[in-house]
Amino acid sequence: MRLAAFALAITGVLLVGTSLDASAPRAEACAFLRTPYVYEAEQSRSTYLATIDAASINQLYPGNAFFGLPAIEAGGRLGRTAAAPRIPATLLKSIGWIESTITMAHRNVTFESTGPGLVSFDCGHGIMQVTTGMTVPLGTNDRPSANQSLVATHYAYNIARGAVILAEKWNEAPERRPIAGTDNASDPTIVENWYFATWAYNGFTGPGANVSNHPLDPSFGAFPRPTFSCEGNQSRSRYPYQELVYGCMATPPSREGTLLWAPLQASLPNTTLPQWFAPLQLSNFTFPYSGMDMPTPQPAHVDPVPALRPELLQRAMGTPSIGVSSDRVTLSVKGRPEDARATIRIQNPGAGLLVWSAVTEDRWLVIDPPAGVALGVNLPCKQDCGAASAITVSVNPTLLPNASAVGTIRITSPNGGGERSIRVEVDASFEVGVPGVSRGD
Repeated sequence: MRLAAFALAITGVLLVGTSLDASAPRAEACAFLRTPYVYEAEQSRSTYLATIDAASINQLYPGNAFFGLPAIEAGGRLGRTAAAPRIPATLLKSIGWIESTITMAHRNVTFESTGPGLVSFDCGHGIMQVTTGMTVPLGTNDRPSANQSLVATHYAYNIARGAVILAEKWNEAPERRPIAGTDNASDPTIVENWYFATWAYNGFTGPGANVSNHPLDPSFGAFPRPTFSCEGNQSRSRYPYQELVYGCMATPPSREGTLLWAPLQASLPNTTLPQWFAPLQLSNFTFPYSGMDMPTPQPAHVDPVPALRPELLQRAMGTPSIGVSSDRVTLSVKGRPEDARATIRIQNPGAGLLVWSAVTEDRWLVIDPPAGVALGVNLPCKQDCGAASAITVSVNPTLLPNASAVGTIRITSPNGGGERSIRVEVDASFEVGVPGVSRGD
């Protein structure tokens, strides 16, 4: 399934966490020119699922303007009021599975290991394939921002941001989206009322778009369609996105002999009946979509408030702190190849995941990877445990200002309380055939 998820991202079905409206600007560049490194937790997804539970009830980063859930609006088109910051947890889990099979790393990275993060062609990152905010413009001095580093490398921040994006899609009604639940004041505790928000998470698109998610798009065939199954072999391209998610809620995958969540048979709009067919007619698919407001699909369901698992949340949060293996390195481009590069390890003597990013103002320095994580002592790891906390520093000699140069690399951590500077000294003087002449002369 990891391979299937990666292939799906490449084929363009997963344009995730962002709008696919025809007027939306296309991404010009991802925030990271090289793939950040991440930690992949256990195959049972227990840590990830516990983190999703916490995100669904705003228990990860409450009060944080970027990672904390906003108040969820409720009410009709003529008046909306703020309700509790809560998303159905099973819905969020199903979205995570459809996006990435609830994995943070590239498909070649084994569980309980570190390696390159999962990044789609359109800059979607990690479990929730967050695209919004993960392209240019960047942060200060055109470098990836702290929030971009957190989303790209740390599963808890990635999940939290995906939850925020889904909440924002919900709150775009009625100004930019239709309302589901006209018969119950659009009650956000009812899973079926999240139909339009789920649709919008992948792109509120219809016929004529690169990827259509309209349930009455003729390309999908007549409704009702066979229910999509998470563990099945149906073609995903035969379903609008929200039907993939709803099918996955009802038929959860299993790992190690256990279902990842309790099945939830959320109802889709029955377009064989006029109360749902009429608002979903293609003629109503026009901004601001007021003609698409519809009653709650029946039967309706309420997802129970999840019970939190503090021991697994501690893995996500922890108390990380930053350190480096060396604050000074020397490189030479006139000797052996290994002399022209150096490895620096970012250390985390605390617990949990330390997120770090490495930047320099010296264009002749090359840093790879640009961001990653350093594991605390409480995180189990079986393979490549130091790969995500090691950077290779090398030199692009064509950009050196002189035969010898001194540069600086800054290692910063948005969740580890600090910054470390590393001095890089380079010797590039070498003979080029004429005595007394060097590259820097």
